[in-house]
Amino acid sequence: MEGYEDVDEGTVRQDGIGGPDGLDRLWTPHRMAYIRGENKPADDTAGECPFCRIPRLEDADGLVVHRGELAYAVLNLYPYAPGHLLVCPYRHIADYTETTDAEAAEISDLTREAMRVVRAVSGAKGFNIGMNQGYIAGAGIAAHLHQHVVPRWPGDQNFMPIIGRTKTLPELLADTRELLAKAWGSAG
Repeated sequence: MEGYEDVDEGTVRQDGIGGPDGLDRLWTPHRMAYIRGENKPADDTAGECPFCRIPRLEDADGLVVHRGELAYAVLNLYPYAPGHLLVCPYRHIADYTETTDAEAAEISDLTREAMRVVRAVSGAKGFNIGMNQGYIAGAGIAAHLHQHVVPRWPGDQNFMPIIGRTKTLPELLADTRELLAKAWGSAG
């Protein structure tokens, strides 16, 4: 193929502008839907919001791992790492300060349980936990509060995979959801 170089052991490197840069490419084409804003709500109304639609779906169809009374845990459709969960209140609110005390407590409890479950099932060695409040802070869907629970392993999603030529091993979201849902409540 023009613009590509076949190197040792069938590895293919794409030329950039100028000469080949010698780096392998880790393609993540599934993230283009996220980058393009596909299925992103057109406005701030609850009817357009995916986090309001998900609870109306069957768990497997919505990738719901666990349902609480005021909030639920769902796999991120565009994960940064395998097992990347979101903890969302059912109520359509945008800002953490809008949560009731009961909602804040359940979001916290579900986040702790999500960490326990992911750690038990996958051996995660660390987590990034956080909420991006508002579009300017990086919230992909700013209209509905959601907390990220991103599992981490040594050398997983940093610069080492590219430099060390180590690739992540993806798992189908449906398989991850089933694994986590079965373990929920028994990982303590």
